[in-house]
Amino acid sequence: MIIALCPNEEKKHSFDLALKIQEYFSRHGVTVVAEDAKASRIGAKPLSSVDPKKIKFLIAMGGDGTILRILHQFSHLDAAIVGINLGYLGFMADVPVSDLFPSLADLLEGSYAIEERVMISASISDRKFLAANDIVLHRAKNPSLVEMAVYVNGFYFNAFLGDGLIVATPNGSTAYSLAAGGPILTPNLDALVLTPICAHTISNRPIVLSADHEIEIQYLSETGTSIEVRADGLDAAELRTKEFCKITKSAKKFKLVKLHRTDYFSTLRNKLGWSGKLP
Repeated sequence: MIIALCPNEEKKHSFDLALKIQEYFSRHGVTVVAEDAKASRIGAKPLSSVDPKKIKFLIAMGGDGTILRILHQFSHLDAAIVGINLGYLGFMADVPVSDLFPSLADLLEGSYAIEERVMISASISDRKFLAANDIVLHRAKNPSLVEMAVYVNGFYFNAFLGDGLIVATPNGSTAYSLAAGGPILTPNLDALVLTPICAHTISNRPIVLSADHEIEIQYLSETGTSIEVRADGLDAAELRTKEFCKITKSAKKFKLVKLHRTDYFSTLRNKLGWSGKLP
């Protein structure tokens, strides 16, 4: 078995922990690879030295942002991602350091499920982007609110005046969309949520749509300044006045490992600090 280990340089002790993980896997006959520039620091083989199709898991060490970076950086790989939480929230990166090695033992023993989660595609003219969490259209350098019209399956839905719009997958519903007042969608739903950012009209509310709906967003404001479109907070493009951003469900999904020792609802409850208790 080949496993790729992806430590985050910005996380304290990430490489020290990665070295321990590499030693653990090596004792169990697992080949560990890492990005070429990082491999020697943790005693792993360079990723370029193996057939990428033979990599079974990508282990992301950080938070959900680390997983998104890895997902975009290694989009050509078909490996499932395991998230070790060295960050704060970590809805995807749900393996705590305190439970690390029992979790790795479960991984080797096959005590896990692989969830295939919805991704979305955005296109602006001839440019295309892929996102696991969200496509965000934001006013960027515009000093005032911007107006955007939304069409669903070719039908006019509404025009929104505010800081922008978020189109999020169920996976991304606990990210920027949640901070902007959007609902939480369980990851297995085949749905999207459209969430206004600081809408000027208080009656403008998030709406959940089928993932099969085609969403087109046109930038209407004639300020002379473009707005910004970002996929997962990474890939960026400009949208100019009268241009459209088309968003659809992608044929591609991303694979996330869920160990049997963790469950989504306990992660949700713990990360959001919910205080409800059984009687």
